[in-house]
Amino acid sequence: NLDIENMNGNAEDLAFFTHYLHNHTNGVSKSFKKRAVEYYNLQESNLNLASEPELQAMLPIKWDIPFPSPENPEFTFIDLFAGIGGIRYGFEESGGKCVFTSEYDKYAVKTYLANYHCDHDVHGDIREITQPDSMSKKQAYNYIKKSIPDHDVLLAGFPCQPFSIAGVSKKNSLGRAHGFECDTQGTLFFDVARIIEAKQPLAIMLENVKNLKSHDRGKTFKVIMKTLDELGYDVIDREFDKGETDPKVINGKNFVPQNRERIVIVAFRRDLDVTDGLSLKDIKKHFPKKEPRVGDILSADKDVDNKYILTPKLWIYLKAYAEKHRKAGNGFGFGKVTASDRSTRTLSARYYKDGSEVLIDRGPRRRPRRLTPHECARLMGFDKKGENNFVIPVSDTQAYKQFGNSVVVPVFASVAKLMKPYVLEAQAKVKARKTSACKTKKAA
Repeated sequence: NLDIENMNGNAEDLAFFTHYLHNHTNGVSKSFKKRAVEYYNLQESNLNLASEPELQAMLPIKWDIPFPSPENPEFTFIDLFAGIGGIRYGFEESGGKCVFTSEYDKYAVKTYLANYHCDHDVHGDIREITQPDSMSKKQAYNYIKKSIPDHDVLLAGFPCQPFSIAGVSKKNSLGRAHGFECDTQGTLFFDVARIIEAKQPLAIMLENVKNLKSHDRGKTFKVIMKTLDELGYDVIDREFDKGETDPKVINGKNFVPQNRERIVIVAFRRDLDVTDGLSLKDIKKHFPKKEPRVGDILSADKDVDNKYILTPKLWIYLKAYAEKHRKAGNGFGFGKVTASDRSTRTLSARYYKDGSEVLIDRGPRRRPRRLTPHECARLMGFDKKGENNFVIPVSDTQAYKQFGNSVVVPVFASVAKLMKPYVLEAQAKVKARKTSACKTKKAA
């Protein structure tokens, strides 16, 4: 056995090495080979690695990736606009296996590979697959079908972008029909829609900021819902009692001590007719029994480097800024919390700038401090209380951006739990249809 736990080096190099070893049967290992060989030679300078088979012969190994894929997956999914894998983490907990990943940011990919097992390359710009150069629409769809594996569930936390209505208005004035290809052109949702159309997954789960519903005066959300309907998918909780909160808007505050509302769009293929009884209202069944508190995510003071304490100059600036806006009647300012507080403000991708939205109170006459990256990991649910399992192979600046752009993991673990029985029912229906079709063909 090769004891990876006792090998030295940074987490990113180790991730390349373990991914390389694990992919010895499928050809993907070539993507990790160069870095893996360099890393191995640094570890064992007295051993000369002559060929790939010699290194692979050292299997089995001890895993040192925090979140390996389930050994016996019950369904498959693809992870689009993956970030650092927050949605993937939740769906793997329910027995799903990731078969395709797309993420454009190279630093996010570093963190992703350091924490999850990938037996496939992480693809960068998804448009290289969905909108290949010099291909007709028909050729593009064939390319998507070939490039993206079959999967049961499509997961995507796509960026919020306005849809241009100029072309749509012109078609309307001319009385011409148009569909999602026209409505969504120029946005990354267009690419998601093309994949759905080409691959026809059993279910989809889309995540976005709460303001998606009101973005561009509601036009963006309306186009998305219309597109999913056109593609043959029924959105769960599309209609709800107007006297109630939209079940699709879920606050991470119910799972972690952070006020973070996101919209979650779950939809299943209409022809499978499996959604009876499914509602995101039932996510409350998965709320933790103990109400989260800020103290749950904090490290012991002795373990926090002084570099996270605000400088005197920055603290003076933030107080003056807050006072200026208080006098003007605005709500802007810093958000200072104590361990006993119920929740923090929403952690954003700009946290690296001054940390003002979440500052930890250190007591009277002491300057507050920022959260550490590992505390951010706990605040987003990647780690539980007292844990540091999530590997952070990037700078603090990049880590803050990544966590601020990510999702609250237990929210999506709970969504996955709600979806899973319906996904399995959909699998069974598709299998039964194929079996019936084969029997009919043989009989003919």
